Amino acid sequence: MCPPGTLPIVLPMREFLVRPDPSDTRLVERVAGTDQDGKPIETSVPVERPLTLFLNGREIVTMMTVGDYPDCLAVGYLLNQNMLKADDTITGIDVDEETETVVVRTARQTDFEDKLRKKTLTSGCAQGTVFGDLMEKFDEIELPKDAVLRTSWIYALSKKINLTPSLYLEAGAIHGCVLCEEDRPLVYMEDVGRHNAIDKIAGYMHLHKIGPGGKTFYTTGRLTSEMVIKCVQMRIPILISRSGFTASGVALARKAGLTLVGRAKGRRFIALAGQERIVYDADPAQAGDEDAKHQRKSARDPDARDRRPDVRILPDI
Repeated sequence: MCPPGTLPIVLPMREFLVRPDPSDTRLVERVAGTDQDGKPIETSVPVERPLTLFLNGREIVTMMTVGDYPDCLAVGYLLNQNMLKADDTITGIDVDEETETVVVRTARQTDFEDKLRKKTLTSGCAQGTVFGDLMEKFDEIELPKDAVLRTSWIYALSKKINLTPSLYLEAGAIHGCVLCEEDRPLVYMEDVGRHNAIDKIAGYMHLHKIGPGGKTFYTTGRLTSEMVIKCVQMRIPILISRSGFTASGVALARKAGLTLVGRAKGRRFIALAGQERIVYDADPAQAGDEDAKHQRKSARDPDARDRRPDVRILPDI
């Protein structure tokens, strides 16, 4: 306990509490095929499997996912769809890999028939479905105005995350989202849809009682309206992406007072909302550019995918 009249010392969270595991054979498969020259090859591809979510015995949705952290995905999905309240008591989470189901039970009785009848198709690559009104709580949330984003943190985060072994670097066709604090990546989740990856982080934060204070959100995907809305719902005031923006994403970020930084690769980035939080404390020239080995598809030349280390050319038979 702290002596009377003193404040507790809050230690910084360590880096990569959670990180991708590209060696997990449940998440990646090796598949044989041919290349552009007709030569036989073998390459890695991410696994995609259904996961049906139940809340208190009621079927909510079936999601396509790589299959890791189903408890976090389920809880994060329910939180971001406003089906689960932040103060709800979760009495149990049951995952059954054989039936590909996850059941979340709460002390509070829930009934979402009206919300289930109203569906919105999202812009996610895996065509996620959002129930109810996307803007249900958006206008009520006030993001902290005193949050700060240093450009040195942007450069450090981009480098650390990009150099971390991941399912993307192993197999491609995957999105990543990272919860960060200053220049430290904390929780790095991947999935076939960026909406799944962000939901996993929301669920992890809820289950491990990690608050949004001082946090930044980083994603490899586009800065769409859905990504902005979910980031605001999680009360994280800064969103950074390697990719670009949509007009709706920018408009919503400006409305919510969210700092929105995109196209963050190497020494470059563009901020289109919330620039007042940015402190320019680093020389872009010192950041350097990404090396070819770790560049993602948006930064590569058209033939670079053929030179990826996970693609192995097989001998002619």
